Amino acid sequence: MADDTVNAQITDAVTQTNVKVVAEAPAQAMASLYQVVSSATGLSVQNATHSQQAMNQVTTAVVSKGVQLIMEIGSKS
Repeated sequence: MADDTVNAQITDAVTQTNVKVVAEAPAQAMASLYQVVSSATGLSVQNATHSQQAMNQVTTAVVSKGVQLIMEIGSKS
């Protein structure tokens, strides 16, 4: 029969690798979370900027129409 014992250096290497992976997992999870949150924040700021620009275009159209109506009132007199 073959010898069923495993070299201690091999078991130590496997154990150290497993410990390293388990130890780094929380840090990687937090880094991933920070990236997702920063991406969502960036998209939210972009959406707010786009909405503000669209509202400025509407405001310009409303002011132009208001000025036009005022000018028509003055020309009718």
